[in-house]
Amino acid sequence: MQLIRITADIWQLPFPVGHVHIVRVPDGFALIDTGMPGSAPAILDALDQLGARPQDLRQIVLTHSHVDHAGSAADLVAATGAQVLAGALDAPFIRGTAPEPEPRHTASERALHEQIAAGFGDAGMPPVKRVPVDMELRDGDTLDGWAEPVRVLHVPGHTPGSIALHLASSGVLFPGDLVATAEGRAILGPFNVDREQAIASFRRLAALEVETVCVPHGEPLTENAGAVLRAATPESDWL
Repeated sequence: MQLIRITADIWQLPFPVGHVHIVRVPDGFALIDTGMPGSAPAILDALDQLGARPQDLRQIVLTHSHVDHAGSAADLVAATGAQVLAGALDAPFIRGTAPEPEPRHTASERALHEQIAAGFGDAGMPPVKRVPVDMELRDGDTLDGWAEPVRVLHVPGHTPGSIALHLASSGVLFPGDLVATAEGRAILGPFNVDREQAIASFRRLAALEVETVCVPHGEPLTENAGAVLRAATPESDWL
């Protein structure tokens, strides 16, 4: 996989489903999401490209519990010893101690979901390994060990415990799956457990002062990102 540099200290590692972001922190690196099961070797190779040893990965922040975000967390923890951080309400799903709620699909989303699920079956996806969550995150928390303040936002709707990370000093936003991009536009991410709640969370993120939005699905927003978010129409997406 080819690393894409987004800022001086942030890289996107693109995958067919669910991009991973690598962030340089003062004593090593942090990871935002982990991709599908089986993605760990590519992520470790990317860290090696950045001059990092496995033990230099300090934190794995999971924006939510879905398999294309938490799927390789267990393998990466085994290889690196990194701490896992996730939203408090999604932590039981990630640990495997509670069943994950099913999304409520619109007609457009249902067709897309069936297409993606068929692709997973054809690819022979490895089984999901559950992983402990070392730190449960809540709205207003801040992350330790980063080069600048990182504010955690609880943004439910995609999943009950979805979180976003806002780096206000540099204007960077990691929105999780609430925001995707298509042809330079910001759109509501599909497959939400509560569509109205997801739209409200999207609007909360659109009100932030941001310059860069690092999305897990689509291309990053690196120019006029705040204006692009404010111009979005999540209420009419996927209908």
